[in-house]
Amino acid sequence: MFTGIVEEVGTLKAIHKGASSAILEIQASVILDDIHLGDSIAVNGVCLTATSFSPTGFTADVMHETLNRSALASLRPGSRVNLERAMAANGRFGGHIVAGHVDGIGTVRRIEKDDNAIWYTIAAGPEILRYVVEKGSITIDGISLTVARVENDAFSISAIPHTVRVTVLADRKVGHSVNLETDIIGKYVEKLLQPAQEAPHHKNGITKEFLSRYGF
Repeated sequence: MFTGIVEEVGTLKAIHKGASSAILEIQASVILDDIHLGDSIAVNGVCLTATSFSPTGFTADVMHETLNRSALASLRPGSRVNLERAMAANGRFGGHIVAGHVDGIGTVRRIEKDDNAIWYTIAAGPEILRYVVEKGSITIDGISLTVARVENDAFSISAIPHTVRVTVLADRKVGHSVNLETDIIGKYVEKLLQPAQEAPHHKNGITKEFLSRYGF
């Protein structure tokens, strides 16, 4: 699990592509302080496993499914990437609960300055937007952000200059693809409600009426 608070921006040194998979070589420094083989590291919000490491970086395998469901396939040598180690239980969880399991890809539609803030509008499909709510949490390339506005086919976030400066948001331009992970809670609530919706006669499980009766 992660928090969406980026620890470091690394650089993709090389990408070795197979028939349907890839190995990433990533240069880093901060996250190498206590790295071990098998550690989980979020790379642009995608949970990957460190398969080897050196004093200057680490490698990670990327499966076919991960390439299909994320924007990692568009990376090139020299690309900057957000990096975060799995959260420790003895620290502050500054963002929100992030699994590192990307739900899909969005596209940067607009970037607008607003005094000291920078607005990013991200186009996304209905399978993503159904879980996006105003003032809710979302990760863009692994960055924990607050949703400021939701439209029919897009949503917007307002980032402070510090967040842009210390993450790869600074590299994003209109038309770029970004990894998106929605708040995990909404997906589980929907799943719990499905049996009741699919079988109205079923008496067990959580229903909208049950939640309403008890004040939810």
